[in-house]
Amino acid sequence: MTQRIAGKQVAILATHGFEQSELIEPKRLLEAQGAIVTVVSPAQEASIKGWKDKDWGGVVTVDLPLAEADAGRFDALVLPGGVINPDTLRTDEAALGFIRSVADAGKPVAAICHGPWLLINSGLAKGREVTSWPSLQQDLTNAGARWRDAEVVVDGKLITSRKPDDIPAFSEAVVNALAA
Repeated sequence: MTQRIAGKQVAILATHGFEQSELIEPKRLLEAQGAIVTVVSPAQEASIKGWKDKDWGGVVTVDLPLAEADAGRFDALVLPGGVINPDTLRTDEAALGFIRSVADAGKPVAAICHGPWLLINSGLAKGREVTSWPSLQQDLTNAGARWRDAEVVVDGKLITSRKPDDIPAFSEAVVNALAA
């Protein structure tokens, strides 16, 4: 198997309440293509707990505390959804600053499901074409984004998807952005 993005550094920014599949599966698929994936979190614990179906899911090890993360080290950023995770992160100025730093460096920023809430609060949504979980459509539109119901929407270096069913297309879009 050819590893299309061998050695590329990808950060996944998350905290407690991330949608289990939206962190685990992109991480697995990106690593299968050769990426080095680092879970970055503002959480003080050594691991963060996911959300699966209608209850707490499994835990994921935090590889790097957000306070120690240098956005310049990464080639891309992935923002998983879930409701709790992005709702918590969108009021965290350090998290928003990290997201802006990756975007300002011209690197891919990819958000799925409720993850695009972070694009609103970091100022990245305005004027961009995006998708998300349907309940965010009005929030994104109010923030000046053009919302579209599609499996994956790529607007420059901004990549968005709607839901867990879109993870294969979402991950492929991230791979393509890193391989370009």
